Amino acid sequence: MDAEFFKQGIVILDGAMGTVLQQRGLPPGGVPELLNLTDPELLASIHREYIAAGSQVVYANTFGANALKLGRTGKTVDEIVSAAVSIAKRAAGTQAKVALDMGPLGELLEPMGNLTFERAYELFREVAQAGERAGADLAVIETMTDLYEAKAALLAVKEHTGLPVFVTMSFEADGRTFTGCTVASMARTLEGLGADAIGLNCSLGPDGLAPLLRELCASTRLPVIAKPNAGLPDPVTGRYDMGPEDFAAALLPCLEAGVTIFGGCCGTSPEYIRRLAAALEGKAPAPRACDRPAFVCTPPHPARIDGVRVIGERVNPTGKKRFQQALLEDDLDYILDVAVQQEEAGADILDVNVGYPGVDEAAMLPRVVKKIQSAVSLPLQLDSSNPDALEAGLRVYNGKAAVNSVNGDLQVLDRILPIVKKYGAAVVGLTLDPDGIPQTAGGRVAIARRILDAALAHGIPREDVWIDCLTLTVSAQQEQARETLKAVRAVREELGLQTVLGVSNISFGLPNRGLITQNFLIQALGAGLTLPIVNPNQREVMDAVAAFRVLSGEDEQCRAYVDRFAGAPSAPAPANQAKQDMTLEDAILRGLRGDAGRLAKQALDAQDGLSLVEERLIPALDKVGEGYEAGTLFLPQLLSAAQAAQAVFEAVRANLAGKGDAPVKKGRIAVATVRGDIHDIGKNIVKTVLENYGYDVLDLGRDVPPETVVEAVKTRQISLVGLSALMTTTLPAMEETTRLLKALPEPPVVWVGGAVVTPDYAKSIGADYYARDAKQSVEIAKKVLG
Repeated sequence: MDAEFFKQGIVILDGAMGTVLQQRGLPPGGVPELLNLTDPELLASIHREYIAAGSQVVYANTFGANALKLGRTGKTVDEIVSAAVSIAKRAAGTQAKVALDMGPLGELLEPMGNLTFERAYELFREVAQAGERAGADLAVIETMTDLYEAKAALLAVKEHTGLPVFVTMSFEADGRTFTGCTVASMARTLEGLGADAIGLNCSLGPDGLAPLLRELCASTRLPVIAKPNAGLPDPVTGRYDMGPEDFAAALLPCLEAGVTIFGGCCGTSPEYIRRLAAALEGKAPAPRACDRPAFVCTPPHPARIDGVRVIGERVNPTGKKRFQQALLEDDLDYILDVAVQQEEAGADILDVNVGYPGVDEAAMLPRVVKKIQSAVSLPLQLDSSNPDALEAGLRVYNGKAAVNSVNGDLQVLDRILPIVKKYGAAVVGLTLDPDGIPQTAGGRVAIARRILDAALAHGIPREDVWIDCLTLTVSAQQEQARETLKAVRAVREELGLQTVLGVSNISFGLPNRGLITQNFLIQALGAGLTLPIVNPNQREVMDAVAAFRVLSGEDEQCRAYVDRFAGAPSAPAPANQAKQDMTLEDAILRGLRGDAGRLAKQALDAQDGLSLVEERLIPALDKVGEGYEAGTLFLPQLLSAAQAAQAVFEAVRANLAGKGDAPVKKGRIAVATVRGDIHDIGKNIVKTVLENYGYDVLDLGRDVPPETVVEAVKTRQISLVGLSALMTTTLPAMEETTRLLKALPEPPVVWVGGAVVTPDYAKSIGADYYARDAKQSVEIAKKVLG
């Protein structure tokens, strides 16, 4: 199918399938995808109703048709997907296109969970290939909250089918997804990976999504999709608070923002689409002004290159014996420590180089990328000339990375640029070629033009091309410092590109290197350097950057400068001393599992296990929780801190076992997702965090009958129970479970939570507490169990 179909004007999608199926008898906890085999006519009739209402694209009933979710049904992906697409194709005829609908897998990907990126990719590949074989016209990846999972799905579709691909993600009112991803990070990552249209669906109604859609339209050149809920649901009745007419009217501002593809999600029906189509009839898409600065990112950390951005140089074995040793001994914890120190020193991007004799770079680079991203939120620049290593590293990178580097050699450009394009990365071009480094600024600028032209020919946007005019050692080639500065100025002024320099090279072989490096950096910034590669642990270097940002106007009202120097220490701690000075609390806050375990073992030489847990571990976890609640930390940091805390508990347990003491446990809790509800990611997060506060948590699983919860409480002597529900249709099961628990002679304390649960609803069903998230769940456990 030609993706140009979606660029010709307004396109109307369908509305909810699940909502309509529930209205027509699908029981709570029923598997909608099984209806493809048991009641195909019901599904066909719903597709026909949407088409009659104005839908130009209908989604096949395959949202949960992956091997993980179908595992308990006994049905294969191929038979479910084939049946679903065939039903939709017959209903659509020539009147509408049919989309293969691909929802989340239902498990958290690494590092937040145990599902690997590679396994997720294979699961999505199976669905995508089945959909194309069945005749789907396009694929839709929807309701994603994890950008990493969306990437796995998008690559699977693009590498194994010829289908156009839409990707929509679900955002909260704070402008981030459940896992902390920003709109800008989503937009630039998915566009770079080759999505044909991107957008937002679910979570919020049209009013809530409108400001996020405006931001998305300003961040991408792709067609933008809006598929909101019908407002917000009532947790008692399950009804959404926005009718069809109000829903359609509320989407019109999204048209004015530049959205061109419209539909509905939870709570909508064919009548909503009919009103929406009527409201949009005769209207034209609004013109869009897309803001496209140079950009790299991780999901929670979008880095616009609209000023000076410091690239940390320390994740590199060159001249660093301890780093070389770490590579050879597979000591990834040391490499992570180096990355963390640079983040704390103020780096904006980290250069990552693992090339060293005896190291399989293609195997090591993706492992180091994953390790660093488990605890560091900064974007990465993958530094290698090895195409296999770059491909492997970019593939598992979560976000939009940079590649360092290519040069003016046409063979190098032809080898590396296709990889850069495939993964949507930015690329650094070195101004040298087979003839060497030109001795004049003009010669280097000529190579920069060659690199730019080659990148544009490969489809790489201009803003993704960064030029390194090369710093030569002033002690050996003194005149070349001036030529480098001239070249930097010319690249900025004549080509308008971002500029990179490995600044520290300037002072090699000279005494008092820091002085030369700082002075050259100041001159280079004045000439137009925007991306200095430096050691951010050197205070004089970062001081120069801070001062330049004031004088250039980047640091508005000198806020960052004042913050940096008000009460600043006279000298920075060396990197190795920073490692030595790290505390157990630091390791937990940073999510450094290896360091946390090591420091806990050291602490246990002078402190007993219980006091270590109470006086150091729990206060550190509380601080992480406070940051999560305040919106300064996000789910990845919360879970990495929990994993670091787990290493502390393992050390404490081993210490107690060696002394013959009882293990540290603070009370027994049961958690369950209620009957009919198969969503358990939120419950699993709560379990993980509670366990790392020392509580003994019995996980009863998902789709748990009330009787099973009651029996567990009676036989296991449980005094606190947590119940979760994500769907309004399963709230009656939550109410029934709570009623049966409260009828026991010695009833447990019950707290409830989940996306559709509110404090008022919790009170109405007799629950003792409501928890919005894992942090509040911990506070409840502390209050009840101590």
